Amino acid sequence: MFYKSSLAAGLVGVACLCADAAAQNIYTCVDGKGRKITADRPIAECLDRPQQELTSSGYVKRQVNPALTGQERVAQEERDKLAAEERARVAEDKRRDRALLLRYSSRTVHDQERGTALAQIDEVTKAAATKAAELTEQRKAMNSEFEFYVKDPGKAPFSLKRRLQENDASMLMQKKFIADQELEKKRVNLRFDQELLKLNQLWALTGGVPANAAVMPAKVTAGN
Repeated sequence: MFYKSSLAAGLVGVACLCADAAAQNIYTCVDGKGRKITADRPIAECLDRPQQELTSSGYVKRQVNPALTGQERVAQEERDKLAAEERARVAEDKRRDRALLLRYSSRTVHDQERGTALAQIDEVTKAAATKAAELTEQRKAMNSEFEFYVKDPGKAPFSLKRRLQENDASMLMQKKFIADQELEKKRVNLRFDQELLKLNQLWALTGGVPANAAVMPAKVTAGN
């Protein structure tokens, strides 16, 4: 019984030693003087050059790159930053493409939303034009009243002068607003044109809409 126990303990010890040996890796490199160095840990003499980490069986497990200098580390960090930004940009582009396809399943849906957006601008422009017309009529009435003071404008009542000034300011504001809405229509059409070009590509890739279903962006008419 004692013999069997001793034998079992010995076998366990041998197994442990083999496991430790198998787990131990070896580092090797050629230093600046051309000497091949081997050690059981990263080699200080070769921190400026590649080292190989070997398994206990002698197979190459990985290559340990040389330590970077301060300047090299800054450059590497900058490259890593740019690469991360590029990955983020690509991911964001893909997210936008998916959102665009979900929002516009066809050319018809896209055209309808364009029309709705332009119609809203037309409504506020129409309201501004109506207000401008009202101001024009008010100005005609004030001009008729002011005719009594043409020879001596200084005698015109202060209230009349103030109304004339307010009319001028309001008219300028309405004209500017109308001009801004025209610019907004151009901006909206440009956005939809750019979206349509992208959607044509996405529809062609996904097979959702034939590639020739909407090749050209919608034309901007005189009313748009």
